[in-house]
Amino acid sequence: MTELAWISTAISNARPQAMGALLRYFRDLDAAEEAFQDACLRALKNWPKNGPPRDPAAWLIFVGRNSGIDAVRKRAKQAPMPEEDQISDLEDAESDMAERLDGEHYRDDILRLLFICCHPDLPATQQIAVALRIVSGITVKQIARAFLVGESAMEQRITRAKARIADAGVPFETPGAVERSERLAAVAAMVYLIFNEGYSTNGGEAPARAPLCEEAIRLARLLLRLFQAEPEIMGLTALLLLQHARAPARFDANGEIVLLEDQDRSLWSRKMIDEGLALVDKALRHRKPGPYQVQAAIAALHARATVAEDTDWTEIDLLYGLLEQMQPSPVVTLNRAVAVSKVRGPEAALAMIEPLEDRLAGYFHFFGLRGGLLMQLGRNEEARVAFDRAIALANTAAEAAHIRMHIDRLIKESAEKSSIQKAR
Repeated sequence: MTELAWISTAISNARPQAMGALLRYFRDLDAAEEAFQDACLRALKNWPKNGPPRDPAAWLIFVGRNSGIDAVRKRAKQAPMPEEDQISDLEDAESDMAERLDGEHYRDDILRLLFICCHPDLPATQQIAVALRIVSGITVKQIARAFLVGESAMEQRITRAKARIADAGVPFETPGAVERSERLAAVAAMVYLIFNEGYSTNGGEAPARAPLCEEAIRLARLLLRLFQAEPEIMGLTALLLLQHARAPARFDANGEIVLLEDQDRSLWSRKMIDEGLALVDKALRHRKPGPYQVQAAIAALHARATVAEDTDWTEIDLLYGLLEQMQPSPVVTLNRAVAVSKVRGPEAALAMIEPLEDRLAGYFHFFGLRGGLLMQLGRNEEARVAFDRAIALANTAAEAAHIRMHIDRLIKESAEKSSIQKAR
């Protein structure tokens, strides 16, 4: 690893701990971020010369805090800047900080930082953008590219979000056990949102949005290190790994969607799958099932099937039934209908989703599945109406193209049928 690479990795890994602590000191996102950036510049200057510190996070916190205090003093003209050696000679200070900043302290700081980004007054897109900028350190340009908006528009979005957080007066005290549990659920949901923002894409946009999936996995692993005995965080991490493992096979060379059953499973990441399966098994041993664990167990059944025909659809149906009890939702029922169609046939699945139409009238996947089931039943005219509706609701070009493929198939079948009738 090059010198610059190891420094970049160390700073990236230490960022959540350092930002969390600096936020606690300064109680202002902008001040904390500015202090951290100053500390990073000093790290780039000092670490190549002096070698890596024993605890990079403690080093960055100490230097960032001094830099932030300096900035306040300079603005207030209360005191001159300290001598360089007061900040640069960090050996004793670093040891002291490393001794005082134990795992428990880090955990509270990181959780506080993540929770602040999950402020309930912020729209989900702003929560994600702030988390990626403040917690992960992804540049505004990179975030804007992933969200398919201009850099200035994303900068304004993040600025507005930080201002709203500041105006809300979010408390910075160490959370208690109950509050920590509540915050953890909110943070887990945010991490899942970040992943879905990257996962829901089309083939052409996939390279730009893949870093969101990778960052969500990194944050999930971070949470898992902080809460090693929490089965739902194991389930969340496993779910993200098992889904992202399929990324290389999700689109063909033309950027068109490849359905799960048609994917080249040799392209799936075996390393991610193995890690995800191990986490699923570990989580289930706790016998405290939760929604993320159930979804991860479903993904695990797909991952364990060497070929699509080996998929245990009966077990997937049962798991979706359990998920319906935990999180009643028309979308969960819609997903379960796919398993039902495999186990009990398209007619049973269609009967299951018909009552959902009013609640899913604006949902692309409802009409896509309905059209597919109708097509299997030979009700081609009804299928075409459903497919037309799905195209109108498509979120990406890839989704629309996938539905058009079904319509083309219907047209071809209709033409062949007409030709046969004329021949008679």
